[in-house]
Amino acid sequence: MNNKRTIVGAAIISDDGRVLAASRAEPAPMRGQWEFPGGKVEPGETEVDALRRECIEEVGVDIYVGPRLGVDIPIKDDYILKVYLARLRHSDDTPQALEHLEVRWLSAETLYDVPWLRADLPLVRELEKLLPNRIQDALTAAD
Repeated sequence: MNNKRTIVGAAIISDDGRVLAASRAEPAPMRGQWEFPGGKVEPGETEVDALRRECIEEVGVDIYVGPRLGVDIPIKDDYILKVYLARLRHSDDTPQALEHLEVRWLSAETLYDVPWLRADLPLVRELEKLLPNRIQDALTAAD
């Protein structure tokens, strides 16, 4: 039986092939490290619903959720991280750092200009394989 709680993250891709990253404000040991926006799936909530809710709460944008990126990433003993490709529902929306120190669009060339959380790094490497040329093909599955 799997008692692990799920944390979902969104690799939100812009129309020009950049990915949104967010700098953690807390907890203190993670402050200033970068991640994909997202959070915990609440009881009775689907992963997609949780991801949309978290993106609205954290960065102020609604998203279309696409296919999974990479594999499940264990975090500590009781959580797993699942990241999905996503795109903005409204391409003119501007993400805001509502619960983070900063948000930034990163290109394939600037993907490693920020210090990523260790748990996100394997997924950043998976994303790097898609940027910039193959990302739009991967996103066609986004609802």
